[in-house]
Amino acid sequence: MSARDAGREIGHDASLRIVETCVREVLGEERQRAYASDLPLAEMGLGSLDLTALAARLANAFGVELDTTFLFRYSRPVSIAEHLREPRAVAAAPRSASRVAAAEPIALVGMACRFPGGANSPAAYWTLLRDGVDAITEVPPSRFDVGLYQGPSGETGAIASRFGGFLESVDSFDAGFFRISPREAAYMDPQQRLLLETAWEAFEDAGLTGTDLAGSATGVFTGIFSHDYEIVQIRSHDSHAIGGYYGTGNSSSVASGRIAYCFDLRGPAVSLNTACSSSLVAVHLACQSLRAGECEIALATGVNVILAPELSLSFSQAGMLARDGRCKTFAAGADGYVRSEGCGAVVLKPLSRAINDGDDILAVVRGSAVTQDGASNGLTAPSAPAQAAAIKGALAMAGVAAEDVAHIETHGTGTSLGDAIEVQALTAIFAGRAPDNPLVLGASKTNIGHSEAAAGMAGLIKLVLALRHEQIPPQLHCATPDPGLALDAIPAIVPNALRPWRRGFGERVGGVSSFGFSGTNAHVVVSEAPAVSRPRPAFEGERGLH
Repeated sequence: MSARDAGREIGHDASLRIVETCVREVLGEERQRAYASDLPLAEMGLGSLDLTALAARLANAFGVELDTTFLFRYSRPVSIAEHLREPRAVAAAPRSASRVAAAEPIALVGMACRFPGGANSPAAYWTLLRDGVDAITEVPPSRFDVGLYQGPSGETGAIASRFGGFLESVDSFDAGFFRISPREAAYMDPQQRLLLETAWEAFEDAGLTGTDLAGSATGVFTGIFSHDYEIVQIRSHDSHAIGGYYGTGNSSSVASGRIAYCFDLRGPAVSLNTACSSSLVAVHLACQSLRAGECEIALATGVNVILAPELSLSFSQAGMLARDGRCKTFAAGADGYVRSEGCGAVVLKPLSRAINDGDDILAVVRGSAVTQDGASNGLTAPSAPAQAAAIKGALAMAGVAAEDVAHIETHGTGTSLGDAIEVQALTAIFAGRAPDNPLVLGASKTNIGHSEAAAGMAGLIKLVLALRHEQIPPQLHCATPDPGLALDAIPAIVPNALRPWRRGFGERVGGVSSFGFSGTNAHVVVSEAPAVSRPRPAFEGERGLH
């Protein structure tokens, strides 16, 4: 009789005692006092090597096979014991879903962006993606001297990589155009400046003028994460030199409020920070606000600029950054991500209104969902069930069956554990597809790096462009996918070359995932524009401010 069978007969207490014994053996004598049955393993001080050892002990004690992500799904001794005492059946992936009646589709009618590699418009961004350009460079000396912080990953005071994805001329800004004085502009975080520029370009791309917008019930939803410019100003000024614009120039709340002020918008203006999922959560909230009637038009944005070394130092010491400065998503050699900058904006309307207004619709947001990891194995540890729940919720709102989704723009940071957990979540939803209908996975982070609060926007704009151009761009740095990810179980593929995505008899549908180390997960389901609104060429020229 295996321990698993014995556990079922003698009950939960015996199962918990077995788990406790295994955990204490891995903790060793010096860490015995850290044990508590309801405490996450990470908070007991167990690192990744410890968890590998613990998984092996548990597998042997209970006579089962445990995958590498088991202890991130069941992270406390009580939950481990309960699961191993009486294993739950894995929920079947939804094969169909009914549309939520109140969830009217949302039309995406305009967009603008700034991404590394000179991708200062959707047209330039598409060229970069289509041609498989690697936009990662060394940290510019104008940001900070990365050489002062070089050292191995995890070493105190050291940054693991000299590389990143950087925007051009973040110090350039036409303050007079936005009726901002030179003195106030000097105190403004470049993130606020970029948001104003991309907002203007996105509205222009949607055919909306200042007269159209002034006094309108237009909402602004902004994902913003870092405070580097605030740090830079504190370093460069003594307390007597900080002026009255310092507060508004560096406040995250003003990032959205300034857009509303500049364009005289009267809908909700919300700045939010869920870390790496911020801008995709902003899209979700914008869609919800439109459906609730809080606004008639919504602008969703996300921004990230790297001006100081502190976050890079922290992430290096946490072992998150790849030393070669590349996101190698789903690759056998995935070992971390590279930080980058970016800014993106999309203009949204209820689909029925966009059609009535005669808008050129770029794509349609069919559904979206946001979940939280809850008490996972550590504050920043990802959770496959929570990620799967976000995807399942978005599909349900969209009224889209899992097998009808052709392409997922993944979160895809390129960490070995993060990739494994994300594929596990995708498998829970999409497994069982026909071999001739594989799920195509992509990650813009392999081109431009991880733009953190703007990452979800980078993925969304990429997906919209792929739908418009009827092609899925190649993914970089993944010549050999990690065999341990078991992509064949879905089945899923990672394209190494430009792949056609033609219009056919059915509607083309894709999804975008974005997961924050805050534990907040977002997924958005996007479909091609309806046939009634396809007159505009797919971004043949560049528009907006330059």
